[in-house]
Amino acid sequence: MSFKIQVSGAAADAVATAVPTLVADMVASGITGQNPDLWGPDAVSESAKRLGWVEAASISRPLVAEITALREALASRGVTRIVLAGMGGSSLAPEVITRTVGAELTVLDSTAPGQVRSALADRLAETAIVVSSKSGGTVETDSQRRIFEQAFREAGIDPTERIVVVTDPGSPLEESAREAGYTVFTADPNVGGRYSALTAFGLVPSGLAGVDIAELLDEAEAIAVELSVDDERNPGLILGAAIAATSPRRDKLAIVADGTHIVGFPDWAEQLIAESTGKSGTGILPVVLEPLATEVTAGYPDVQVVRIVDDADSHGHLFSGERHHGEIHVSGTLGAQMLVWEYATAVAGRLLAINPFDQPDVESAKVATRGLLDATPEPTQPAFVDGGIEVRATAGLVDGQSTIRGAIDALLASLGDDGYVSIQAYVDRVATPQLDGIRDLLAARAGRPVTFGWGPRFLHSTGQYHKGGPAIGVFLQITENATADLEVPGRPFTLGQLIQAQAAGDASVLADHGRPVLTLTLSGADDDITALFEAAN
Repeated sequence: MSFKIQVSGAAADAVATAVPTLVADMVASGITGQNPDLWGPDAVSESAKRLGWVEAASISRPLVAEITALREALASRGVTRIVLAGMGGSSLAPEVITRTVGAELTVLDSTAPGQVRSALADRLAETAIVVSSKSGGTVETDSQRRIFEQAFREAGIDPTERIVVVTDPGSPLEESAREAGYTVFTADPNVGGRYSALTAFGLVPSGLAGVDIAELLDEAEAIAVELSVDDERNPGLILGAAIAATSPRRDKLAIVADGTHIVGFPDWAEQLIAESTGKSGTGILPVVLEPLATEVTAGYPDVQVVRIVDDADSHGHLFSGERHHGEIHVSGTLGAQMLVWEYATAVAGRLLAINPFDQPDVESAKVATRGLLDATPEPTQPAFVDGGIEVRATAGLVDGQSTIRGAIDALLASLGDDGYVSIQAYVDRVATPQLDGIRDLLAARAGRPVTFGWGPRFLHSTGQYHKGGPAIGVFLQITENATADLEVPGRPFTLGQLIQAQAAGDASVLADHGRPVLTLTLSGADDDITALFEAAN
């Protein structure tokens, strides 16, 4: 399948305006040549050590045999199930890769006690876990590793035969993992987490789950030469200009999967774009949507629709000519899509005059979480309780309210004409997958774009945009009082305490940035979910 991109309307105008300049400035060849000067002097020190992704497809090739050999060794010991403990790019890339080919992979990117319990209870005797952390100090993956390590020992299973580590060379995790006797894969340290899909972080869990990762690398290499050429037909330049150079700028990107051959791609693209561009008060807000979502058909002037389709040349030809006018249509194999979107995001960073390789606001939520865990403060008292749902909010937001519906009304009343709503669900998504349905209800009610993220995984991706991008978001946190907690071996906190601290820490950082935050805490009863949906409708 060849890579194709079709643009029309404002996106086509942006391409016509911006791409000739990008070609003249030799941006495509500069990215391929890993020129750190492309994003300005302030970005040089960071971009100089973050451009290894442009050659990841070729550098990662030797991993194929190593991963295949390990998969066969695990299978010979009866391992038929792979669990991935990873956050952000470390989990989202393997998730889309395995879902696209139908390979089984249990992605554990949560600290919800119930979700971790579910992963532990499913065929532990047949399970191996991949622990992925670039820094080697990610609290979520460290906690999950400790829990699985203990569970293996208690089941009479040698953890050294079941734990595989992916990390950067020289990280604390590499040192401790080698000392423990675990299998270790080190990734290129010159690749940031969100650009790591074609490195060990994307390939090890996917390959162990049964994906033909050699084919994925072939797909990326097939488009690499085209992306390196300073030419107006370069798909990376076209896509980068289409998403970042519209005038007036359409700074919300509605990403719609309208094809069948790639599954879950918008979730991966969301973290790539949001974390790369959402800083210095600017950025592109990705909004992951279904084809018939309100935002796709509403015609908001600040929303640009992009569809991931099976064939960009023919998509929509069965309909009237105006049905998809103004949209961006992109088609191609998964490996090609990943590399093109990485190039396009780097191009968008140049057009927005920001550094697409740093994440200055991600650490703030982690610091707040650590502070709450260390201090173990008493829980804040709710502003009020409606049924079994506790309501908390930033100062003054819900004054005079006594119902969930009233509180949501108050949150939406603080939404500006150019704003958006972010729903952040710190709950067990295995037990409550239907919760993301609240997104559609609020989108229809708010008349503005609405994003939905499962916590805490979004903290490692879109969380950067929410704090570093334009101050136009309002935030609905959904948390839960877990009925069954889970100890973290060797740590002075439980998973329940950790996820509550992560939610409270992020809420405090958002509040410090002047963002309105409404937190609804569920008791765990099914009636709470019903009441929440009724209040949102």
